[in-house]
Amino acid sequence: MDCGVLLSSISVIYPCTTSIYGSKRSTKIQTRSCATRRIQCSNSGPDLPLTTENFKNDGSMTGGAYDFERATTSLTGLSISSSKKVTLVRHGLSSWNEESRVQGSSNLSILTETGVRQAERCRKALANMHFDQCFSSPISRAKSTAEVLWQGREEPLIFLDSLKEAHLFFLEGMKNVDAKERYPKEYTTWREDPANFYVNGVYPVRKLWGTAREAWREILLSPGESFLVVTHKSILRSLICTALGLPPERFRAIDVYNGGISVFNFNKRGEAMLQSLNMTAHMYNDHVYLY
Repeated sequence: MDCGVLLSSISVIYPCTTSIYGSKRSTKIQTRSCATRRIQCSNSGPDLPLTTENFKNDGSMTGGAYDFERATTSLTGLSISSSKKVTLVRHGLSSWNEESRVQGSSNLSILTETGVRQAERCRKALANMHFDQCFSSPISRAKSTAEVLWQGREEPLIFLDSLKEAHLFFLEGMKNVDAKERYPKEYTTWREDPANFYVNGVYPVRKLWGTAREAWREILLSPGESFLVVTHKSILRSLICTALGLPPERFRAIDVYNGGISVFNFNKRGEAMLQSLNMTAHMYNDHVYLY
Protein backbone atom coordinates (compact mmCIF):
# COMPACT_ATOMS: atom_id res chain seq x y z
CA MET A 1 0.00 0.00 0.00
CA ASP A 2 1.54 3.31 -1.03
CA CYS A 3 0.64 5.99 1.51
CA GLY A 4 2.81 8.79 0.17
CA VAL A 5 5.73 10.58 1.79
CA LEU A 6 4.09 12.28 4.75
CA LEU A 7 1.94 9.48 6.09
CA SER A 8 3.23 6.40 7.85
CA SER A 9 -0.15 4.88 8.64
CA ILE A 10 -3.87 5.18 8.08
CA SER A 11 -6.54 5.08 10.72
CA VAL A 12 -9.63 3.37 9.40
CA ILE A 13 -12.78 4.65 11.14
CA TYR A 14 -15.98 2.68 10.91
CA PRO A 15 -18.82 1.78 10.71
CA CYS A 16 -20.14 5.25 9.88
CA THR A 17 -18.75 8.68 8.97
CA THR A 18 -21.08 11.66 9.18
CA SER A 19 -19.07 14.10 7.05
CA ILE A 20 -15.58 14.82 5.76
CA TYR A 21 -14.10 18.23 5.07
CA GLY A 22 -10.73 18.39 3.37
CA SER A 23 -8.29 21.11 2.37
CA LYS A 24 -4.60 21.40 1.62
CA ARG A 25 -3.93 22.73 5.13
CA SER A 26 -5.99 20.45 7.28
CA THR A 27 -8.44 17.59 7.29
CA LYS A 28 -11.32 17.41 9.74
CA ILE A 29 -13.35 14.23 10.14
CA GLN A 30 -16.56 14.29 12.16
CA THR A 31 -17.86 10.92 13.27
CA ARG A 32 -20.05 9.29 15.82
CA SER A 33 -18.18 7.24 18.37
CA CYS A 34 -17.01 4.09 16.69
CA ALA A 35 -14.15 1.60 16.76
CA THR A 36 -10.92 2.13 14.88
CA ARG A 37 -8.10 -0.04 13.71
CA ARG A 38 -4.66 0.93 12.41
CA ILE A 39 -3.11 -0.36 9.21
CA GLN A 40 0.63 -0.04 8.77
CA CYS A 41 1.66 0.96 5.26
CA SER A 42 4.57 -0.40 3.28
CA ASN A 43 6.70 2.66 4.12
CA SER A 44 5.90 2.68 7.84
CA GLY A 45 8.67 2.63 10.37
CA PRO A 46 9.59 -0.46 12.38
CA ASP A 47 8.25 1.14 15.55
CA LEU A 48 4.68 0.75 14.32
CA PRO A 49 3.88 -2.97 14.39
CA LEU A 50 1.47 -4.45 11.89
CA THR A 51 -1.80 -4.98 13.72
CA THR A 52 -4.04 -6.17 10.90
CA GLU A 53 -3.47 -8.51 7.97
CA ASN A 54 -0.05 -10.03 7.42
CA PHE A 55 0.65 -9.13 3.79
CA LYS A 56 2.60 -11.83 1.93
CA ASN A 57 3.88 -9.76 -0.97
CA ASP A 58 6.02 -6.65 -1.28
CA GLY A 59 5.77 -3.54 -3.41
CA SER A 60 7.01 -5.37 -6.48
CA MET A 61 3.50 -6.67 -7.01
CA THR A 62 1.57 -5.19 -9.88
CA GLY A 63 0.58 -1.62 -9.15
CA GLY A 64 1.64 -2.02 -5.52
CA ALA A 65 -1.39 -4.28 -4.94
CA TYR A 66 -1.23 -7.07 -2.37
CA ASP A 67 -2.50 -10.60 -2.22
CA PHE A 68 -4.43 -10.87 -5.46
CA GLU A 69 -3.46 -14.51 -5.80
CA ARG A 70 -6.23 -16.37 -7.64
CA ALA A 71 -7.88 -13.03 -8.49
CA THR A 72 -6.08 -13.11 -11.84
CA THR A 73 -4.52 -15.85 -13.95
CA SER A 74 -0.83 -16.34 -14.60
CA LEU A 75 -0.02 -16.05 -18.30
CA THR A 76 3.37 -17.71 -17.92
CA GLY A 77 2.59 -20.61 -15.58
CA LEU A 78 5.85 -19.93 -13.77
CA SER A 79 7.68 -17.11 -12.04
CA ILE A 80 9.39 -14.46 -14.14
CA SER A 81 12.55 -12.54 -13.32
CA SER A 82 10.85 -9.23 -12.48
CA SER A 83 7.61 -7.32 -12.73
CA LYS A 84 7.03 -6.06 -16.27
CA LYS A 85 5.15 -3.36 -18.13
CA VAL A 86 3.78 -4.04 -21.63
CA THR A 87 2.52 -1.30 -23.95
CA LEU A 88 0.25 -2.52 -26.75
CA VAL A 89 -0.25 -0.45 -29.92
CA ARG A 90 -2.58 -1.09 -32.83
CA HIS A 91 -1.13 -0.36 -36.26
CA GLY A 92 -2.05 2.86 -38.08
CA LEU A 93 -4.80 3.16 -40.68
CA SER A 94 -4.32 0.66 -43.51
CA SER A 95 -5.53 0.62 -47.10
CA TRP A 96 -8.12 -2.04 -46.33
CA ASN A 97 -9.26 -0.17 -43.20
CA GLU A 98 -9.87 2.79 -45.48
CA GLU A 99 -11.72 0.67 -48.05
CA SER A 100 -13.76 -1.19 -45.37
CA ARG A 101 -12.43 -4.59 -46.34
CA VAL A 102 -12.05 -7.69 -44.18
CA GLN A 103 -8.31 -7.85 -43.46
CA GLY A 104 -7.48 -10.91 -41.42
CA SER A 105 -4.01 -12.34 -41.95
CA SER A 106 -3.58 -10.96 -45.48
CA ASN A 107 -0.33 -9.10 -46.19
CA LEU A 108 -1.87 -7.10 -49.06
CA SER A 109 -3.25 -4.31 -46.88
CA ILE A 110 -0.58 -1.65 -46.38
CA LEU A 111 -0.14 1.40 -44.18
CA THR A 112 -1.64 4.54 -45.73
CA GLU A 113 -0.20 8.05 -45.51
CA THR A 114 -2.66 8.70 -42.71
CA GLY A 115 -1.50 5.50 -41.02
CA VAL A 116 2.13 6.65 -41.22
CA ARG A 117 1.18 9.96 -39.59
CA GLN A 118 -0.67 8.07 -36.86
CA ALA A 119 2.42 5.93 -36.25
CA GLU A 120 4.55 9.08 -36.02
CA ARG A 121 2.11 10.51 -33.47
CA CYS A 122 2.49 7.31 -31.44
CA ARG A 123 6.28 7.57 -31.64
CA LYS A 124 6.25 11.17 -30.37
CA ALA A 125 3.72 10.32 -27.66
CA LEU A 126 5.99 7.54 -26.37
CA ALA A 127 9.29 9.37 -26.89
CA ASN A 128 9.91 9.75 -23.14
CA MET A 129 9.22 6.09 -22.41
CA HIS A 130 12.00 3.52 -22.09
CA PHE A 131 11.40 0.16 -23.74
CA ASP A 132 13.82 -2.74 -23.53
CA GLN A 133 12.43 -4.45 -26.63
CA CYS A 134 9.78 -4.03 -29.31
CA PHE A 135 7.76 -6.99 -30.55
CA SER A 136 5.70 -6.77 -33.73
CA SER A 137 3.56 -8.80 -36.06
CA PRO A 138 5.49 -9.43 -39.30
CA ILE A 139 2.41 -8.53 -41.39
CA SER A 140 3.08 -5.39 -43.44
CA ARG A 141 0.73 -2.85 -41.83
CA ALA A 142 1.95 -3.69 -38.31
CA LYS A 143 5.58 -4.07 -39.37
CA SER A 144 5.58 -0.62 -41.02
CA THR A 145 3.98 0.91 -37.91
CA ALA A 146 6.59 -0.72 -35.66
CA GLU A 147 9.42 0.55 -37.84
CA VAL A 148 8.16 4.13 -37.44
CA LEU A 149 7.62 3.69 -33.69
CA TRP A 150 11.02 2.12 -33.09
CA GLN A 151 12.93 4.64 -35.19
CA GLY A 152 16.13 5.77 -33.44
CA ARG A 153 16.10 2.94 -30.86
CA GLU A 154 19.17 0.72 -30.62
CA GLU A 155 17.65 -2.72 -30.11
CA PRO A 156 16.43 -4.56 -33.24
CA LEU A 157 12.74 -5.17 -33.79
CA ILE A 158 11.54 -8.67 -32.91
CA PHE A 159 8.85 -10.16 -35.18
CA LEU A 160 6.59 -12.84 -33.69
CA ASP A 161 4.29 -15.07 -35.70
CA SER A 162 2.13 -15.31 -32.58
CA LEU A 163 1.26 -11.61 -33.08
CA LYS A 164 -0.19 -12.20 -36.56
CA GLU A 165 -3.84 -11.38 -37.18
CA ALA A 166 -6.58 -14.03 -37.28
CA HIS A 167 -6.92 -15.99 -40.52
CA LEU A 168 -10.40 -15.31 -41.93
CA PHE A 169 -10.18 -17.52 -45.02
CA PHE A 170 -12.40 -16.54 -47.98
CA LEU A 171 -13.64 -13.34 -46.31
CA GLU A 172 -10.21 -11.74 -46.47
CA GLY A 173 -9.97 -8.91 -48.98
CA MET A 174 -13.72 -8.66 -49.49
CA LYS A 175 -15.50 -5.41 -48.81
CA ASN A 176 -17.74 -5.83 -45.80
CA VAL A 177 -20.90 -5.07 -47.78
CA ASP A 178 -19.97 -7.70 -50.39
CA ALA A 179 -19.03 -10.32 -47.80
CA LYS A 180 -22.36 -9.80 -46.05
CA GLU A 181 -24.25 -10.27 -49.32
CA ARG A 182 -22.27 -13.24 -50.66
CA TYR A 183 -21.74 -15.15 -47.40
CA PRO A 184 -24.57 -13.91 -45.15
CA LYS A 185 -24.45 -16.79 -42.66
CA GLU A 186 -20.68 -16.78 -42.19
CA TYR A 187 -20.35 -13.01 -42.19
CA THR A 188 -23.18 -12.54 -39.67
CA THR A 189 -21.63 -15.15 -37.37
CA TRP A 190 -18.24 -13.45 -37.65
CA ARG A 191 -19.76 -10.09 -36.74
CA GLU A 192 -22.36 -11.13 -34.15
CA ASP A 193 -21.11 -14.42 -32.69
CA PRO A 194 -17.37 -14.50 -33.48
CA ALA A 195 -16.55 -17.24 -30.98
CA ASN A 196 -18.67 -19.60 -33.08
CA PHE A 197 -17.46 -18.41 -36.49
CA TYR A 198 -16.43 -21.71 -38.11
CA VAL A 199 -14.64 -22.38 -41.42
CA ASN A 200 -13.10 -25.63 -42.71
CA GLY A 201 -13.05 -27.20 -39.25
CA VAL A 202 -11.43 -24.13 -37.67
CA TYR A 203 -12.79 -21.62 -35.16
CA PRO A 204 -10.53 -18.59 -35.91
CA VAL A 205 -11.37 -16.62 -32.77
CA ARG A 206 -11.01 -19.58 -30.42
CA LYS A 207 -7.71 -20.40 -32.10
CA LEU A 208 -6.67 -16.78 -31.58
CA TRP A 209 -7.01 -17.24 -27.80
CA GLY A 210 -4.32 -19.92 -27.90
CA THR A 211 -2.15 -17.74 -30.14
CA ALA A 212 -2.52 -14.81 -27.72
CA ARG A 213 -1.44 -16.95 -24.77
CA GLU A 214 1.59 -18.08 -26.77
CA ALA A 215 2.45 -14.45 -27.55
CA TRP A 216 2.18 -13.46 -23.88
CA ARG A 217 4.55 -16.24 -22.86
CA GLU A 218 7.09 -15.26 -25.51
CA ILE A 219 6.95 -11.61 -24.47
CA LEU A 220 6.90 -12.02 -20.68
CA LEU A 221 9.69 -14.60 -20.61
CA SER A 222 11.99 -12.26 -22.58
CA PRO A 223 14.71 -10.32 -20.76
CA GLY A 224 13.78 -6.78 -19.81
CA GLU A 225 11.11 -5.00 -17.81
CA SER A 226 9.33 -2.73 -20.31
CA PHE A 227 8.12 -3.87 -23.72
CA LEU A 228 6.41 -2.31 -26.72
CA VAL A 229 4.09 -4.52 -28.79
CA VAL A 230 2.68 -3.53 -32.20
CA THR A 231 -0.04 -5.65 -33.76
CA HIS A 232 -3.61 -5.91 -35.08
CA LYS A 233 -7.12 -5.38 -33.75
CA SER A 234 -8.31 -8.96 -33.39
CA ILE A 235 -5.12 -10.30 -31.80
CA LEU A 236 -5.09 -7.21 -29.54
CA ARG A 237 -8.60 -8.05 -28.40
CA SER A 238 -7.41 -11.58 -27.68
CA LEU A 239 -4.30 -10.40 -25.82
CA ILE A 240 -6.37 -8.09 -23.65
CA CYS A 241 -9.11 -10.64 -22.98
CA THR A 242 -6.72 -13.49 -22.15
CA ALA A 243 -4.79 -11.21 -19.77
CA LEU A 244 -8.09 -10.37 -18.03
CA GLY A 245 -9.32 -13.96 -18.01
CA LEU A 246 -12.18 -13.30 -20.45
CA PRO A 247 -13.38 -16.07 -22.82
CA PRO A 248 -13.68 -15.86 -26.65
CA GLU A 249 -17.36 -14.96 -26.24
CA ARG A 250 -16.20 -11.53 -25.02
CA PHE A 251 -14.17 -10.87 -28.19
CA ARG A 252 -16.20 -7.83 -29.22
CA ALA A 253 -16.39 -6.44 -25.70
CA ILE A 254 -13.01 -4.78 -26.37
CA ASP A 255 -12.27 -2.18 -29.04
CA VAL A 256 -8.94 -0.63 -29.98
CA TYR A 257 -8.59 2.16 -32.55
CA ASN A 258 -5.82 2.60 -35.10
CA GLY A 259 -2.86 3.93 -33.11
CA GLY A 260 -4.64 3.23 -29.82
CA ILE A 261 -2.36 2.47 -26.87
CA SER A 262 -3.10 0.06 -24.01
CA VAL A 263 -0.87 -0.71 -21.01
CA PHE A 264 -0.58 -3.76 -18.75
CA ASN A 265 1.49 -4.33 -15.61
CA PHE A 266 2.56 -7.86 -14.70
CA ASN A 267 3.80 -9.16 -11.37
CA LYS A 268 6.45 -11.84 -10.90
CA ARG A 269 3.83 -14.58 -11.20
CA GLY A 270 2.91 -13.39 -14.68
CA GLU A 271 -0.46 -12.06 -13.54
CA ALA A 272 -1.85 -9.02 -15.34
CA MET A 273 -3.35 -5.74 -14.20
CA LEU A 274 -4.80 -3.44 -16.87
CA GLN A 275 -3.48 0.10 -16.42
CA SER A 276 -4.84 1.84 -19.53
CA LEU A 277 -7.07 0.83 -22.43
CA ASN A 278 -7.16 2.35 -25.93
CA MET A 279 -5.53 5.70 -25.12
CA THR A 280 -5.94 8.06 -28.10
CA ALA A 281 -5.25 11.57 -26.76
CA HIS A 282 -2.07 11.67 -28.87
CA MET A 283 -4.16 11.36 -32.03
CA TYR A 284 -5.75 14.76 -31.46
CA ASN A 285 -2.98 16.83 -29.89
CA ASP A 286 0.71 16.67 -28.96
CA HIS A 287 0.09 14.67 -25.81
CA VAL A 288 3.17 12.86 -24.45
CA TYR A 289 2.78 9.86 -22.17
CA LEU A 290 4.91 9.07 -19.13
CA TYR A 291 3.69 6.18 -16.99
